[in-house]
Amino acid sequence: MDRNTRRRFDTILEEVLDQLPQWIHDLIDEVPLHVEDYPSDELLHQMNIAHRGQLCGLYTGIPLTDRSIRQSGTMPDVVTIYREGVINAAANAHGMVTDNRLRREIRITLLHELGHHHGLDEDDLRELGYG
Repeated sequence: MDRNTRRRFDTILEEVLDQLPQWIHDLIDEVPLHVEDYPSDELLHQMNIAHRGQLCGLYTGIPLTDRSIRQSGTMPDVVTIYREGVINAAANAHGMVTDNRLRREIRITLLHELGHHHGLDEDDLRELGYG
């Protein structure tokens, strides 16, 4: 991924974050947001994903609905957004990515992964329009 693409993505990500309500920012303070160009080959293998551009985001952690005191000492929850996957999802049939489509896909991906933190599964998220 080139520097200009990364810069454009990050600028639009900041715009999306600025437009989210305060309670989402409070949640991001609890569940850090990481941004990477693409997932590792190891992660793709673990998730049985053929192409790295298919994965837009990933929540790693224990959903709030599954937590117990027995899980103390576990790694902290993290939401990771993958630039390449989000850009691919935002592309139209001709491979073009407008700022509006990229903004929409970033927002959907972020809210989708935060939904997993709250215990929502893929069916729940699809029903809400984030799947």
